[in-house]
Amino acid sequence: MYTCTLADILPAMPRQARIDAPGALHHVIARGLERRPIFSDERDRRDFLERLEKAFRETRTPCYAWALLPNHLHLLLETGDRPVGRVMQSVLTGYALAFNRRHDRAGHLFQNRFKSVLCERETYFLELVRYIHLNPLRAGLARTMAALDRHPWSGHAVILGNREAPFQAADAVLARFGRRAAEARQRYRAFIEDGVSGGRRLDLSGGGLVRSLGGWESVIEARRGGERQAYDERILGSGDFVERVLKEAGEREPERGRLRRAGWTSEKILEHAAKSAGIRVSDLRGSGRTEAQSRGRALASLWLVEGLGESGASAARRLSLTKAAVRKAIDRAHALGTRFSI
Repeated sequence: MYTCTLADILPAMPRQARIDAPGALHHVIARGLERRPIFSDERDRRDFLERLEKAFRETRTPCYAWALLPNHLHLLLETGDRPVGRVMQSVLTGYALAFNRRHDRAGHLFQNRFKSVLCERETYFLELVRYIHLNPLRAGLARTMAALDRHPWSGHAVILGNREAPFQAADAVLARFGRRAAEARQRYRAFIEDGVSGGRRLDLSGGGLVRSLGGWESVIEARRGGERQAYDERILGSGDFVERVLKEAGEREPERGRLRRAGWTSEKILEHAAKSAGIRVSDLRGSGRTEAQSRGRALASLWLVEGLGESGASAARRLSLTKAAVRKAIDRAHALGTRFSI
């Protein structure tokens, strides 16, 4: 664990609380530590699904879509009798302990705490169902739509009636496509297939203004037109939706760029990261692979991206790295105990 933390830069900033309420729609994402597998075989996957079924039944938590990938998972949930955060914490903790026992391993299985994004229902419900259920196809776990129709580790086959998952509210999804089951399934299947040619929907992988509007170009265009939108990474929806949710939750729109307002620049961050790792700033940009250099790059990547709000591409240019290397460095910083919350 690093001896230097962000407490050395700013006073402690607590992680934002999850926003939740009965009936709220959430896109939940949990990833393996350092992108490592969280499912090794079918027994692991069955165990996880059994835990979901038990937890969702006991808490009356509707699940509309789900997909299990080797190193991460997606769920589309509605808050039931218990906050989604508490339900998922219980499921993931129990599964991780069982996974470690079964595979004779120790330590964390999941990367940080799972992501839960509150979603604007009417705008995003079906898009999220499609996005989640196309994950196995995009990941190559199902080669064709026909294979996806019977893929056992996502909710798509359940909605089509080809698999069973007692915890999944498949009928609620089908109801949006028609009254008769056969016709509804046909329309649902066509809707899912239409999404294949559309490519990846990066705006659906998390909340926030950039994702909600469809990317930085949309944000810039909106600002040129004098349009202001509320922003919150925990929420996927329009500015009006974000403002309404935050008002109901009794919160203000979260501050951005606290490090900048405290006088920290990218150059100062690089200097501090290098000093913390016991190296020179030039060593951060070099090609060396020493432990100190890796540690310094991890700190610098984390603080530039999550502290100053720079893009991964910008941080990559500053550090003479690739965007993928910056993401890996940030993952490493989180894994080793250096965290930053906005």
